[in-house]
Amino acid sequence: MVTPKEYEKIVNKNSPKSKCLKNCAKAFLIGGALCTAGQVFFSLYGKAGLDEETSKTLTSVTMIFLGILLTALGVYDKLAKHAGAGTLVPITGFANAVSSPAIEFKSEGYITGLGAKMFIIAGPVIVYGTAASMIYGAVLWTLHLLGITLF
Repeated sequence: MVTPKEYEKIVNKNSPKSKCLKNCAKAFLIGGALCTAGQVFFSLYGKAGLDEETSKTLTSVTMIFLGILLTALGVYDKLAKHAGAGTLVPITGFANAVSSPAIEFKSEGYITGLGAKMFIIAGPVIVYGTAASMIYGAVLWTLHLLGITLF
């Protein structure tokens, strides 16, 4: 019979060593590269003569498109394998989270496969965001009715 202390020694001896510093550096660099790409697109749209709001919108659309394209080509998963949390940059990570299940289950058809599976991960986020915005709007509307303005 192996004692808990002996078992812990065996586990520690045979477990791979953590590469925390290396993993953090890769997450920082790859996540930073994704953010830099977004900033480059924003600057390019601005230099093309578009106003700031339009540039922001087109940058978001471009980053979503790139996230979905890289997911469809199988590149995003390989990138995530090395970058870890660095690929969770909100807009590209969310695009990956929505498109990945949809691509995986497309063989089940457009409705039960592509349409339904697309919201497995993204659904709770969308529901929470919608509910939070409705509550926030109701609070602001109530305060406005009471004559209290925050902005």
